[in-house]
Amino acid sequence: MTGLPPLFPFFRQISIHVRGHRLFLLLFFPLFLRYHPCFPVAMKFGQTLKRSLNPEWTFHYVAYDDLKTILKKGQPWNEVSESQFVERMEQELDKVYKFQCVKLSEIQGRINAEAQEVDALCQKDNPDDDEFAASEIELGHIIADVHDLAKFTRLNYTAFLKIIKKHDKVTGWSIKPMFGVRLNSKPFFKDHEGLIVHISTLYDRVRTRGKQRGGDSGAGGKQAAFVRNTTKYWVHPDNITELKLVILKHLPVLVFNPNKEFEKEDSAITSIYYDNDDFDLYMGRLEKHEGAEAVRMRWYGGMDSNTIFVERKTHREDWTGEKSVKARFPIKEKYLNAFLKGEYTVDELFAKTKEQGKKSPKEIEELEQLASEVQYRVLTKRLHPMMRTFYNRTAFQLPGDARVRISLDTELTMVREDRTKDNWRRMDIGVDFPFKQLPEQDVCRFPYAVLEVKLQTHVGQEPPQWIMDLVNSHLVESVPKFSKFVHGCATLMEDRVNVLPFWLPQMDIDIRKPPARALLSRPADGALTPSTSHTSDDSAPEQLEIDVHPDVLKKVAADNDNATETTPLLGARRASVENGDSLIKQLSPPGLRKLFSKSKTIFLRKSASPTRATRSVPRAPPAKTYFANERTFLQWLKFTLLLGALAIGLLNFSDRAGHISAVIFTSIAMGVMLYALYNYHDRADRVKRNDGGEYSDVYGPGVMTVCTILAISINFYLRFTMEDAA
Repeated sequence: MTGLPPLFPFFRQISIHVRGHRLFLLLFFPLFLRYHPCFPVAMKFGQTLKRSLNPEWTFHYVAYDDLKTILKKGQPWNEVSESQFVERMEQELDKVYKFQCVKLSEIQGRINAEAQEVDALCQKDNPDDDEFAASEIELGHIIADVHDLAKFTRLNYTAFLKIIKKHDKVTGWSIKPMFGVRLNSKPFFKDHEGLIVHISTLYDRVRTRGKQRGGDSGAGGKQAAFVRNTTKYWVHPDNITELKLVILKHLPVLVFNPNKEFEKEDSAITSIYYDNDDFDLYMGRLEKHEGAEAVRMRWYGGMDSNTIFVERKTHREDWTGEKSVKARFPIKEKYLNAFLKGEYTVDELFAKTKEQGKKSPKEIEELEQLASEVQYRVLTKRLHPMMRTFYNRTAFQLPGDARVRISLDTELTMVREDRTKDNWRRMDIGVDFPFKQLPEQDVCRFPYAVLEVKLQTHVGQEPPQWIMDLVNSHLVESVPKFSKFVHGCATLMEDRVNVLPFWLPQMDIDIRKPPARALLSRPADGALTPSTSHTSDDSAPEQLEIDVHPDVLKKVAADNDNATETTPLLGARRASVENGDSLIKQLSPPGLRKLFSKSKTIFLRKSASPTRATRSVPRAPPAKTYFANERTFLQWLKFTLLLGALAIGLLNFSDRAGHISAVIFTSIAMGVMLYALYNYHDRADRVKRNDGGEYSDVYGPGVMTVCTILAISINFYLRFTMEDAA
């Protein structure tokens, strides 16, 4: 919003000068909003698709424009038209689904092959760092390919939803239910959580050079009491996969049970929040007053989980010098109802724990005190189940190290629990997102993912730079103090709560932002370069640069000198190439890795030699260039403002000669205004493209001066001739 300061004072000046004549504002203010860069314009999806598609996969995207054309030309719509349209939709769905399956299998095969190579490297006594570096480069390419495939999937899924909606609106025939079933039968749009977990494990092994990390891999699931500084963000579904891939390059995905194959249910977290009919706990969490508490029952995985964690979150104000604390204790599901009713005592709860002797007396004492306080609070405040939250969590953390922990909660859903009185939770649902069996008034499906960044740093210590880059990027939208429990109550029980959270109006705003810089990069020749993954900007990607030893260049030049018209372009097999591999195989990623490991004279890392010709990286134009263009536009508008004010004065306070002159001056003012608006928008586009052409206006000022002189001359002529006639 950098243009706001000069923008609104200018229109305030217009309002003062025209003194009530608001037709001017009504006509031209919308035009200004349309072309001013401070006000983003919603781009049609067809244009978004064209700008965002991967050029190499163009023919595999859904033919969105063709489907739109069928809808436009098929009127009046009949059964034949409907049959042809549905058949074309089936063809497009089959095309997208098959391509997605092929690419997914290809990526999975590359991951498996890389896993075997990493296993072989880790089994060596003294593996070479160059071999690990080559594996890291290959994993970087796989990460970029997963990102490209996720973007391809998201764009096509959105295209199908858009065209279905347009079909139902234009034709009056409904295919949404039927085609929804077809989409589910070919689920190309499902997430890639399993791939991400596998890639994260490999990347972490390569990053540690095959060494085992210290700590417990299940540390996150066994923590009892912990203090963290937490910041929360919303993530648009379009950015979820990219965000995960960015984070896993710095932190591994935390797997609580590494010996078990990952399943979808493993990431599910369900919490039952308790409150009373006066919403005391809701108000406490919303107002964040000292000592505000939240009580919830949480379990991990599916409905067959027997261990339930009873948790209490306590808010502490800064002036107390204490930090907000979350504490919890486990209890078997079969005892929970009796515990909440006071029938199952704290002594009975921890009797077995004392016998096992796995915890110290001090730890048991703290857990007993916590359980007693929670039980007392439930009974005295008459707390009962109020709100359920469900989500699938991807946690990023070094095992056994909670200093930096990032969690991403997707498929977040809030469900009313206040209809259940006799049990600690409702039993008609499980973890079967999106909970289609529930009535709409009982469920709220949150449209975004929720990112939580939890840091434990010393006083004065800055967070890692990559975290600062992440939270300030286009991938996230900051929402401080966001609460799933509060949002669920405010959305599903709006008629029962008196105060709503501040972020509710933000739900109506598109949180997507244009990328300022690429966070996900594709490695090339041992160095990180801007990713060749397709983006929405028009900048060309960097080309892969490989430094070749001079002896190799001489040999290639000699071969070229002896070449004839019948010489194959790719050349015959050369005896000098080890193992008889072809040139193509030598230039493939495995071949490059082999050359990296066997020779340090053929392929060299990039040097800073001044004699080497390199391609300059295009830079974004500085902000002052846009401001200069904007100032020029405002100067032109000031001239039209004076001319318009003169015309209004002549129109209201003059005779027939003045009226004619007012029409002439108004015409000139409007023409100059439209001309200035066109020039402003054209220059802004050229600056964005880094166009080095001519920016000066050669003819505009001269034409404006001539027109102004003619208008003034006509005014003088009319004035003198009409006075002589009178």
